[in-house]
Amino acid sequence: MKDVSVSMQEIEYRRYTLWFVYACIIYSIIGFSWGALMGGIPEFRHFVDHRAHGDLIVRGHTHVNLLGWVEMAIFAAVYYIVPRLVMRPIYSLRLVKIHFWIHNLGLIGMVVFFTVAGIAGGVASQTTDPAEVELIIRPFLALVGIFGSLVLLANCIWAYNLFRTCAGWEKNYA
Repeated sequence: MKDVSVSMQEIEYRRYTLWFVYACIIYSIIGFSWGALMGGIPEFRHFVDHRAHGDLIVRGHTHVNLLGWVEMAIFAAVYYIVPRLVMRPIYSLRLVKIHFWIHNLGLIGMVVFFTVAGIAGGVASQTTDPAEVELIIRPFLALVGIFGSLVLLANCIWAYNLFRTCAGWEKNYA
């Protein structure tokens, strides 16, 4: 019988790596559905294409796909591959967990506030002059910036964790 003893830390690490995969799947379904709705519903497409700040809704869609679907897949793959490549465990499981939660919080905040700004700007542009519309959307875009900074922070945590995992890998061969 094969000994399959795995440490609790390794189980937790696998769990979080798989959570990145699951997040990738969820974000891809959201992003693909959102794109299909924008393309398939003429009123929605017209709003996005022809109203002031409707493009912000497209930015929300783009960020779901890029930072949700694509980046989460990359994170999962790299978290899986790198420890095997350097033949050592990840530097910090705690940083993996922090990365996951901060990235998701930041991404969801960005997408929500891009979308809210796009809707608010598009609706307000029907009856309000452009300078007032800018005042309406400005707080939402400030929040996009704040949540985007969380995503950047999460990516820096990821990079640091991987760098520390890889640094000195040659010593395993000495």
